Amino acid sequence: MDLVYGLGATGLSVARYLKRQGVNARFVDSRQEPPGVAELSEICADAATVFGKTPKKFLKNTTRVIVSPGIADTDAYLEAARAAQVEVVSDIELFVGEAKAPFIAVTGSNGKSTVTTLLALMCDAAGKTAYAGANLGVPALDLLDKVKPDFYLLELSSFQLQRTRNLPAQVAVLLNISPDHLDWHTSEDEYRAAKYRVFAQAESAVYNRADEEAADRIPENLHRVSFGLDEPGPDQYGLLDDDGEFFLARGEQLLLAVADVAMVGAHNLANALAALAAGELIGLDMSSMLQVLNEFPGLPHRMQLVANIGGVRFINDSKATNVGAAIASIESIDGLVVLIAGGQGKGGDFNKLATSTCSHLRAVVLIGEDAALLEGAFADLVQTSRAKDMNAAVERAAGVAERGDTVLLAPACASFDMYQNYQARGDDFCSKVEALSR
Repeated sequence: MDLVYGLGATGLSVARYLKRQGVNARFVDSRQEPPGVAELSEICADAATVFGKTPKKFLKNTTRVIVSPGIADTDAYLEAARAAQVEVVSDIELFVGEAKAPFIAVTGSNGKSTVTTLLALMCDAAGKTAYAGANLGVPALDLLDKVKPDFYLLELSSFQLQRTRNLPAQVAVLLNISPDHLDWHTSEDEYRAAKYRVFAQAESAVYNRADEEAADRIPENLHRVSFGLDEPGPDQYGLLDDDGEFFLARGEQLLLAVADVAMVGAHNLANALAALAAGELIGLDMSSMLQVLNEFPGLPHRMQLVANIGGVRFINDSKATNVGAAIASIESIDGLVVLIAGGQGKGGDFNKLATSTCSHLRAVVLIGEDAALLEGAFADLVQTSRAKDMNAAVERAAGVAERGDTVLLAPACASFDMYQNYQARGDDFCSKVEALSR
């Protein structure tokens, strides 16, 4: 019998999948009141459930444990399952076994939601049917309960990659790697290894030239296309300077002026180039892809321009939940930044954040659980202050900012100490900024 460990969005998608397969399962969650209990009863009215504890006796007649991605591999229940020689699998493993259309796998520490969304829009513009999901939006197994598409577009986290043995993607895209989720992975090396797994069984690879290790991790016989913010080689993607104006380029071919890309920030230029490379590999026409880049302003909570008040821009990048993402956000902005940061740090290197960005900052306003750690990192480098909540943070940042500055929410931390998720944090920032202009 199957055992589903962890409810929430992924656990419910597994329940729906197993019901379609006519397979019975038990559902276990260490939380007393996990999200989705009512919905589970509607999907599987007679399902055996245990919440608030993890009974090891269930493992005696369990053939496999299907585990939600948020549960770390070092979890005691998973270790007990492996000791009992019970197979532990991800929902992505199940998806791969059932998918009848080719899929593109997109991963990276930052930017994967943007690139996956760009590819979905590019497919639509090119007249192709594509379903996007997995770590983004719709769980992967729910994508199977639709008419067969031309492509599946999977945004994959390091959690999902670490537990997925079979991943024969038509295109594997690795955007970047910076230390993240070190509260889940046992080390940065393990985190990196999980990300590089995306290449192992792929038909072709898209990788960032700035990651010197990535090229070495791609199997030798695999067709590969690189992207980067430097000048590209033949058939590769990058930026070209044409008489003082920069263009997205493929080799020596100028594709689209940087000024005509709707998304904000240098890191989004990298995302655009990665999407173009992947789109080429699945046969999308260039004109359709460039049209999307000219029109798509970016996802909410990702370098989202909220307002311009008194010559000060307010930008919401609540999705910058790790140090690497926050650095990229800050460095992509012209002029000085008043940074709002803080939350749950996930083991991130705040000293790197401070030393890498201090020259770009006018001041830092800190919130949340790890405000003191951030304050220590920025000490003697830039003016810092703490705020009790988002309202106080926005008011303080607005008071410090000068004309031409940008107030940037790029927390470098998870949101769960103060909010349900990064979206709620970003929404709160936006509402407090909008209140300034009333």
